Amino acid sequence: MAARLAHRRSRILREKAIELLLFLAAMVSVFTTIGIVYVLVKESVVFFQHVPLLDFLTDTQWTPLFDDAHFGIVVLLSGTLTSSLVALAIAIPLGTLIAIYLSEFAPFSVREVAKPFLELLGGVPTIIYGYFALLFVTPILQWFYPELPGFNLLSAGIVMGIMIVPYVASISEDAMRAVPMSLREGSYAMGATRFQTAVNVVVPAAFSGIASAYILGISRAVGETMILAVAAGMQPNLTFNPLEPAATITAFIVQVALGDLPHGSVGYQTIFAAGLTLMLFTLACNVAGHVLRKTFREAY
Repeated sequence: MAARLAHRRSRILREKAIELLLFLAAMVSVFTTIGIVYVLVKESVVFFQHVPLLDFLTDTQWTPLFDDAHFGIVVLLSGTLTSSLVALAIAIPLGTLIAIYLSEFAPFSVREVAKPFLELLGGVPTIIYGYFALLFVTPILQWFYPELPGFNLLSAGIVMGIMIVPYVASISEDAMRAVPMSLREGSYAMGATRFQTAVNVVVPAAFSGIASAYILGISRAVGETMILAVAAGMQPNLTFNPLEPAATITAFIVQVALGDLPHGSVGYQTIFAAGLTLMLFTLACNVAGHVLRKTFREAY
């Protein structure tokens, strides 16, 4: 009896230890996020003691490294939004179509070969994509539009879209594959074709997962650095025209972090204010995506 009690007590202790270990592992992401937010907010507070928040949000120039310094974050936001919209205009339609084909139309042998290659595309280093945009895509675009400058948001955005396609396609395809087969069979029983079933039944039923893929694609586009640093020019320019060069928030952070600015200077602290702006923008996108997923999950 005593041996059984001791064995049970030992098993309970082991289970508690495993639960504690799993809890600590889960809290790593929480503590990391808290640490990042703390650093960004702490340094940004110091920055905003020198730069009024209103000027930061409304100034139309971004020259923090000049003697006549201006800190208009809208300049960097315009480049970030323009490049992201170009990328999403490529990634969302193409990724969704690929996901529909792999989930509903592709033979098993094709799917087993195509999906690993698709995911392999997502593992290519982004610096390679950057030089691909600069040395391959830009010359092709200049053949159609000779006035296009060597550095521009269009080629960077197109290549960013190609880079994001695997994320959108893979997650969307997994969501579509998770739709119960009974829904497809019911659609076929009503006389619908495979295409009608895919578009009118499978996609709406899986849209909560597809929306997650879209939000991941948006976050990936907004946070991309090296493609834009190589191909977009890193020239602060308030423009929403993808045919022009511009700087993005992430490209500016790289530019300053690799410079010789003294630690603690206002110019150095701009990277934390810009990083906080980028984090808040990404948070807003994730919250909107969560609301969208919840809405469609309740609808279906």
